[in-house]
Amino acid sequence: MPIELPKDVHKEAVASLERYFLENMDEKIGNIAASGLLGFFLEEVGPSIYNKAVADVQERLQMRVAEVDIEVHEDEFQYWPKYDRQRKTRR
Repeated sequence: MPIELPKDVHKEAVASLERYFLENMDEKIGNIAASGLLGFFLEEVGPSIYNKAVADVQERLQMRVAEVDIEVHEDEFQYWPKYDRQRKTRR
């Protein structure tokens, strides 16, 4: 599944690459070259980043699912203990 960026995000990323080259490589990179470089990164490195993000989300969700019993646990068979407590306070 190819990673595609929305047009506005793609435009910002290309502009960022152009600026990076200008400030750190002391050379100008054109819009087309920056767009090609971004495409390369998205195809070559993007899946690794994406897969790591998915793994992180899975881990986080598994932790939350493991805590569900703590958050929503209800004690069982509480009618009679509650009834007995109420009877004692009425006397």
